[in-house]
Amino acid sequence: MTDPTDAVRDLALSLPSAELPAYLYDLTALRTHAAAVRAALPGRVELHYAAKANPEPRILAALGPYVDGYEVASGGELAHVARAVPGRPLAFGGPGKTPAEIAAALELGAARFHVESEHELHVLAELARRVVPDVRVAVLPRFNLPVANGSLAGSSLAMGGRPTPFGLDPSRADAVVRLLTDGTYPHLELRGVHAHLASGLGAPELVAVAGSIVEWAVRLAGRHGVRLAEVNVGGGMGVDYGAPGDRFDWAAYGAGLARLCDRYPELVLRIEPGRALTAYCGWYATEVLDVKHSHGEEFAVVRGGTHHLRTPATKGHDQPCTPLAVEDWPHPWPRPAARGERVTLAGQLCTPKDVLARNVPAPRLRAGDRVAFGLAGAYAWNISHHDFLMHPRPGFHFLGP
Repeated sequence: MTDPTDAVRDLALSLPSAELPAYLYDLTALRTHAAAVRAALPGRVELHYAAKANPEPRILAALGPYVDGYEVASGGELAHVARAVPGRPLAFGGPGKTPAEIAAALELGAARFHVESEHELHVLAELARRVVPDVRVAVLPRFNLPVANGSLAGSSLAMGGRPTPFGLDPSRADAVVRLLTDGTYPHLELRGVHAHLASGLGAPELVAVAGSIVEWAVRLAGRHGVRLAEVNVGGGMGVDYGAPGDRFDWAAYGAGLARLCDRYPELVLRIEPGRALTAYCGWYATEVLDVKHSHGEEFAVVRGGTHHLRTPATKGHDQPCTPLAVEDWPHPWPRPAARGERVTLAGQLCTPKDVLARNVPAPRLRAGDRVAFGLAGAYAWNISHHDFLMHPRPGFHFLGP
């Protein structure tokens, strides 16, 4: 279900044309969804929100009661999230941390460091010695783990299980654990293991991947006679833009993690969802400027485009959308309208790649009508190329307390 909520529909229709396009976030719907996710998870599963999915301060704050902390992946995200939700635990990840970013994270008291390489481990150790000499800094090395053939076949984006720039090669696992347990770096504490291998998976696949990660981590710790406090199995919960009514099965995922917790009662598991938490609470609302007929096809040109909502272009999908009829037509000339059943929705940019959705079932769509694009609550505005052609930026509206 990606049709706008009643509150979103009313606002999309009431905004003046000059205030479109606009992002509309239903915070009540977000809280309801986050509460259901939290309720589906076992008590020994900690939930960190991956702020990269949508770092809007109102989004971060709305998620606050339902998450155990936030995962950040740059110095900019680190500072932003620390301001937006002060005092909450932060886990610092990302494959290219600079010394300045690491020092800033130490000064802010980041609760966890997801270390991506041996070089990064050395830098972190030296900076921890200088910046927080009286603190033992919690470290979770991130490993690019091998997985069973085909277990990531359904993923939309793979960060592990194959050659990538993410994480440590598992062949270096024993050397890294020794550095963290033999007294070489007394300012660092091996807290656990991190492995985020793929995005866009269903619940059964993610449960299987989590099991593989935990089993590998426990074997690694056993070889060195140490006990891990936690294992972070990452995010990757699927959001299907082609079938938006098919939601990730949080109940099945929670049940699978509960079985894993029962098998390893000494471990805390942590997950880091992003898109799957916030995608469904956001809409990109805009207005049809014109309707054109070209070589047997019909196109509606809308205010805005992929410079505001980049995901359709980057992922190669059609953004789910709902046309909203507007009866008023203030001009004396005929109103441009689609003649057929299907229309391609394009933006204002001077490129044929500026397409938001193809062959949308929108009979009689007219200039002056409005369109609400769903699943726009994650990886939308914040990953878009805002300044191309210098069109106005969209508005932002948050519905609910």
